[in-house]
Amino acid sequence: MDFFTADDGAKIAYRDSGSGVPILALSGLTRNTRDFDYVAPHLKDVRLICMDYRGRGESDWTGQETYTVPREAADALQLLDHLGIEKAAILGTSRGGLVGMYLALTAKERMTGLALNDVGPVLDETGLNKIFDYIGRNPAAKSYAEMAEKLPEAMTGFADVPPNRWAMEVRHHYVETETGLKINYDPALREAFLGAFKGGVEPAWPLFEATEGLPLVLIHGANSDLLSDATVEEMQRRRPDMIYARVADRAHIPFLDEPEALAALEAWIERIKG
Repeated sequence: MDFFTADDGAKIAYRDSGSGVPILALSGLTRNTRDFDYVAPHLKDVRLICMDYRGRGESDWTGQETYTVPREAADALQLLDHLGIEKAAILGTSRGGLVGMYLALTAKERMTGLALNDVGPVLDETGLNKIFDYIGRNPAAKSYAEMAEKLPEAMTGFADVPPNRWAMEVRHHYVETETGLKINYDPALREAFLGAFKGGVEPAWPLFEATEGLPLVLIHGANSDLLSDATVEEMQRRRPDMIYARVADRAHIPFLDEPEALAALEAWIERIKG
């Protein structure tokens, strides 16, 4: 893991591997660079840069007021500056896709494309309510093994996931201690996230419209409770050139190494290359 210092002094962690077209991978809300461990080996001719948002993974905890999409977008641009990269494509999983759309609105000149993993400009309240319930709270499971055993039943909408995948997932997102599993991010993220939706859930179509002209791909879990079929249909209507993959037996979020996802990402990367 490498680090750079943001303009407010925060130490931000990142991983930089491979060579080729630069892709900045931005993870889910409570997650970290490990989100992309499954897809990374399949991406050819790609320089994959993965960043831990502040308050997550190995980056500094900087307080709930800094856990916002604009601040995370600023950190992403500063990472590109740190690496001397003028333009990059964004691969955004869930929260990362929101950051990517925000960057399309505010810094489009720094982007060569955008990939959205199970996220769009409208967030379904069913999925949001699930996030409201668990964010910032430690799980009841006392060990990695116990948590991995419970996940197949808890993760409704997923099927045909091998046990070793769930075992890897719990190690990516929790820390095993003598008193049980702990989340590996700042619990203050809970108040930041709840506060962001205090006034309700507003559609963000202007952010999506800002992607016009950028090579765009949407990976969609067929059983997603955060991205509805209706929203996907409207995204396709507004961007008929958008590459689309519907991943069977996946809810929120696909792992990205599913055949459907890999085929869509490959086609997207070819468009980025021009």
